[in-house]
Amino acid sequence: MTDTVVVSQLGARMHYAVARILAKEGRLGHFFTDICGTKSWPSLLHRLPQSILPRPVRRLVGRVPNGVPPELITDFPLFGVRSAIRRLRMEDQAGEMSHAVWAGSRFSTLVAARGFHNAAGLYAYSGDALEQMRAAKKQGLWVAVEQMVAPRAVLEAILAEEMGRFPDWAGPPAKNPHAETFAARERAEWALADCIVCPSDFVRDHVIAEGGPAERCVVVPYGVDAKDRSDPTPRAPGPLHVLTIGEVGLRKGSPYVLQAAERLGTAVRMRMAGPHRLPEPVRRRMSRSIELRGIVPRAEIAGEYRWADVFLLPSLCEGSATVIYEALASGLPVITTYSTGSVVRHGVEGLIVPERDPQAIVDAVRYLADNEDVRATMSANARRTAASHTVDRYGARLLDVLSRLHAPHGDEP
Repeated sequence: MTDTVVVSQLGARMHYAVARILAKEGRLGHFFTDICGTKSWPSLLHRLPQSILPRPVRRLVGRVPNGVPPELITDFPLFGVRSAIRRLRMEDQAGEMSHAVWAGSRFSTLVAARGFHNAAGLYAYSGDALEQMRAAKKQGLWVAVEQMVAPRAVLEAILAEEMGRFPDWAGPPAKNPHAETFAARERAEWALADCIVCPSDFVRDHVIAEGGPAERCVVVPYGVDAKDRSDPTPRAPGPLHVLTIGEVGLRKGSPYVLQAAERLGTAVRMRMAGPHRLPEPVRRRMSRSIELRGIVPRAEIAGEYRWADVFLLPSLCEGSATVIYEALASGLPVITTYSTGSVVRHGVEGLIVPERDPQAIVDAVRYLADNEDVRATMSANARRTAASHTVDRYGARLLDVLSRLHAPHGDEP
C-alpha cells in the first residue's frame, strides 16, 4: 500500500482543490468524478468553439481539474449526463433532495466498484460517500469525509422555520420525504470516518450536536487564490455599494437582505449576483430595492467585487462560504453571520450580525457608510487575512490533517 489518497467528488466545487493539492504533492492515488472536460466525450466537445455550445453544455465541459494528470482521473460521463438531466427537472426542495440521495448513492457505488488503486486513504464528501467508505474500510484504508455544510437535519429545521416566516418565497412548510434518508447517510458516514473535516466551527458544532464524534471532527478553513485581485478602486461619491453573491433564497438570508434594503432606501445601492427561483411577486418587490444580476459567469465575477464597497452575506446555514474568502481577497469589509462559517472577525475584517435581524444589517451598513477610516482599516485587514487563506495555505492545513491519519495505518509510526 502506498501513502497516496483517492479523492472522489461530484461536481467541480472549489475548482477541485483537494485533488489538485494532493496531485501537486505527489500524493494523489486516483480521482473519481462525474464529468471531466479532459476525459471521454467531454474532451472532444472541449476542443470546439465554446460559443456554439449551449450554456449548460459549456458548464459541463468546462469542468477541468487543472494540475490533475488525466491518467489519474476516472469519470462517469453517462451518469453525469443523466444526473444533469434530472437536475433540470427538479421543481422544489423535495425534488432536489430526492436527486441528492439518488446521485450520491449511485456515484458512490460506481466509485466503490472501481477500487482504490493501492492507496492508503479515501477522501470523499458527505452524502456522496457511504458505499465507497464501506468498501474502503474493508480494504484497510483510512477514510475522511468532508462535511461541506451543516448536517441535513439542521438545514431542514432552518428551512422549515423560514418557510413558515416567508410562505410567499417558497410556499408553506412541507415535510421533505427524502431529508431523513440523506441525514441517515450522513450519520452512517460519520460513524465510519476516521476524520470528519469541517470547514468552520459552525459546521463542527452542529455535527457534534447531531451525534457526530467530537474527537474525530477537525476544522480546516478553506482558501482562495488572491493573486488575481486588483487593488480596490477609490469609492466614488454617492451611495455605498453593497454586494451579495450566491443563490438568492431562504438559506442565504435573502428575505432579510430585502428588508434591510427597503429600510436603507437610496442611501445605498444593493446588488445580488446569483441564481434564483423566486415567485414573480417576490422578484418584482426585490427589484425595486435591489439590482438582481442573476448568474454571473465566473470570468466576470471579479468585476462584481470591484463594483462593491462592502460585501454582505447574512446566511442562516453554510459550510464556509468561499465568496467571503473572495471578498476578503478583494479588500472588501464583510457583513456576515456566525452561521456563514467565515473567518471574518467582528470589528477586524468586518462586522458579525445576528441571524434573521434586518435592523442589525441596516445598522452595520450605515456604520460602514459613515466611517470611511473604519472601512479602510477593515479593507487592509481583509487582504491580510485573505493572504493567510490561500489555496496553498488551505492545502498545508489539509495535508497536515491527512498525514496524521496516515501515520497509524502506514508501515512507520
